[in-house]
Amino acid sequence: METGMVALIIAAVAVLVPLAWVVATYNRFVHLRQYIRESWSDIDVELKRRYDLIPNLVATVKGYAAHEQDTLQMVVDLRNKAAASTGAYATQAADESALMRGVGRLFAVAESYPDLKADAHFLRLQRELSDTEDRIAAARRFFNGNVRDLNQLAATFPTSLVASMFGVKPETFFELASDAERVVPSIT
Repeated sequence: METGMVALIIAAVAVLVPLAWVVATYNRFVHLRQYIRESWSDIDVELKRRYDLIPNLVATVKGYAAHEQDTLQMVVDLRNKAAASTGAYATQAADESALMRGVGRLFAVAESYPDLKADAHFLRLQRELSDTEDRIAAARRFFNGNVRDLNQLAATFPTSLVASMFGVKPETFFELASDAERVVPSIT
């Protein structure tokens, strides 16, 4: 009787320990997916703030540089495209890169107007946009850290077995083109 009980305990442990590990690993994937969604939401909030600031910035520049209509319209169009982009992270990153290049051109136009560069409203908007860019960068780092953790867990053996069992796919990092990152507004 005692050997039968020992065999039963060994069999239960042999089944329950791997099952508990699979459940714990699956729950780690669920938590990481939630962290990714949460951190994307943080990015989205800051992007919306940027989208709200850009029309004010364009309107301020418009008062000084009415003949720069093509540049102003391009920035508005890029802002609208980026604001409407709700697809994959890579698609949104491409739209954000294009928008920031456009904002860089807008600041280049502003450089040609000394009165505009000294305008308090313009400087305040430029400062707010710069602060928003800093918050977006911090949120992107947090998001990308969560993506890194999920991708590492999904690619590492033996957790990769659980990932493939439950269809966990690697996530895409939210990266901007390097030329877009160089146009973060500077305050002069």
